[in-house]
Amino acid sequence: MSKFGLVVLGAHIGIHIKDEVQEVLPEKVLLVEPVPHNVEAIKSNLADLKGVTVEQVALTNRNETKNFYFVKNTSIHKLKKHWSSGIGSFNKQHLLDHKSKRFKIEEEDIDKISIETIRFKDLVEKYQIKQIEKLLIDVEGSEYEILSDIDFNSLEIKKILFEYKHFDGFKKTGKKLEEILEKLNKNGYETKKIDDENILATKN
Repeated sequence: MSKFGLVVLGAHIGIHIKDEVQEVLPEKVLLVEPVPHNVEAIKSNLADLKGVTVEQVALTNRNETKNFYFVKNTSIHKLKKHWSSGIGSFNKQHLLDHKSKRFKIEEEDIDKISIETIRFKDLVEKYQIKQIEKLLIDVEGSEYEILSDIDFNSLEIKKILFEYKHFDGFKKTGKKLEEILEKLNKNGYETKKIDDENILATKN
């Protein structure tokens, strides 16, 4: 069984997490990202770092084949927002809901792939993970499905940083977030909002 220094679900293009990756190396690092052009970007942006594994897969709470929607690589520059590469979702409307005066995304900017989804436990089993120092989750609204599916009795995770702003729909929080916070607290985590988008859960 293995210990991982860092596991990232929703690694996007790797740039924004490079410092965190470097901090934990030479401990094992696993980066999960479903968007094909993002995976290529990760491999390029982190090419100088050794000991980093990239897994192209989508996580949810069941094994099935689903459509996954993301911003076309050719539209990222046009939309003039670097973060647009990170708003992939199983729900196409989630991408369109980001439309604003400064982010004029349209149907023509969205691509899709048919992808096999796996559960978090499948990822744990594949890499024989027994312990994770830090788990980062930024998966545009699928955080609830992943966190609700984690078995904390069989896996030790010291810190979990997750985006909470889309827990109950686009820019909505409610019962789903409350349920996850309760689960984390019952499993010995202290939780706190560190900004308007993210919550840090630390094992007591």
